[in-house]
Amino acid sequence: MPKGPEAYRRLKHLYPVYDHKLGDKWGDLGPKVRHLLDEQQVRLSTIDLVRFRTVPDQQTPVVIGPVVIWIGVLPDSLTGEDAFNTANAILALLEDEGIASPSAELYEPASDLDATRHVIDPLTTALGLPISAAKTPHLRGTMGFYFKNGDDLYGVTARHVLFPADEDNSDYTYNPSRPRKEVLLMGTKAWDDYLKSIQIRIGNLGTAAEIYRESIRRLEGRAVGDTPLLEEATNAIDELQELYERSKKDFGKQSQRVIGHVVWSPAIAVGTVPHSFTKDVCVVELDKARFLPNFKGNVIDLGGRRSRAPSSMYPRTHAQSGFKYPAERLLVLRDILAEDCMRHPKTKDHDGENSLYVIKRGLTTLTTIGRATGCFSYAREYFSNQTHRDSIEWAILPYDSDSGAFSKGGDSGSMIACGTGEFGGLLTGGSGRMESSDITYATPMFWLWLIIKAEFPNATLYPVFN
Repeated sequence: MPKGPEAYRRLKHLYPVYDHKLGDKWGDLGPKVRHLLDEQQVRLSTIDLVRFRTVPDQQTPVVIGPVVIWIGVLPDSLTGEDAFNTANAILALLEDEGIASPSAELYEPASDLDATRHVIDPLTTALGLPISAAKTPHLRGTMGFYFKNGDDLYGVTARHVLFPADEDNSDYTYNPSRPRKEVLLMGTKAWDDYLKSIQIRIGNLGTAAEIYRESIRRLEGRAVGDTPLLEEATNAIDELQELYERSKKDFGKQSQRVIGHVVWSPAIAVGTVPHSFTKDVCVVELDKARFLPNFKGNVIDLGGRRSRAPSSMYPRTHAQSGFKYPAERLLVLRDILAEDCMRHPKTKDHDGENSLYVIKRGLTTLTTIGRATGCFSYAREYFSNQTHRDSIEWAILPYDSDSGAFSKGGDSGSMIACGTGEFGGLLTGGSGRMESSDITYATPMFWLWLIIKAEFPNATLYPVFN
């Protein structure tokens, strides 16, 4: 394989197709594709169903592409414009047959060796998906966690993320005879920010590559050996450029980012018995096909920008830590944090005091680490008619005076978890104007899950699909 700044893109080879909905219907669809090609006067030689798999190397993981209808034509018999028009006609045929759609699968969380790992997470299946209501794409929030009920996949967020403040605060249950409340993966600003993040990353790597090239020029005539840094930078630029183009193709239109619709959301309420916690929850039925086969369950990707190093979860070096940095950066959530563990944690901080460190991944602040409190807080919200409502909240403090706020606007709906893999609570709001003293509020999962189970009796937090 060629090396250096002029290297080709990664080589690929053919890969077979099994167990795919297109393959299941190919016996009927294949002749229709052939007939369409005849109508388009394409001088075809072959029609195959294939996939393309990148050639393995030691630097980057293997990537297996989507199923492709691969059409061979006689040499010099087809112009580029005609090929483009024919390809679109085939896609339209597949859409009519219920096979193809403008909606692409979400991506798999990137490995530590993947050049896209710093930017790709908003389009992966890990927790912390940036979401908006289709009717209000300027408002934004975060998908907190997943559950399975029967053979369907659901996501949970805070109600106020998908229901504007001026909308009637009443119980909502999806009625199939009425329009759906569709949910977007990334609203307008989040999508623009995602594309900019890739461009910024490409720009930074381009600058680094120029520095490496200049160093090589200065050292000409000396025995410098290989230039792995330059090769790594140029390969990363290629991968990021490919991600940029693929993302725009797969998710560029708002209609391509619809991932589900709201099916249940009780009215926002406070003082609910027996704990008086805030009930601010919304359940979204997700388009399962968009999450499979890259679905990993309830996992938090600890990669990308962080408020603190992961080791900060348990800072006492002389005491055994319950936190272990997970493989491929994916922290798997398994159990629900009990109320007693919230009030009486077993871990200690730098000063030897009881402390419960928690972690979350949200739209705005990404992955942050904070310190939960052992006593529930009281919050009051005032309204223009001089009335108010009180609630009891699980409070999360910043890690320290240098770490910044644990959450900001847009993080609502995030799951706050323990480093040992317990669901802690659903982020619903906060207070304060100074980052060093801001407080984040959450509804504890030990209570919220009972509310959801009452509506979805067969729900499980361990969604596994065959």
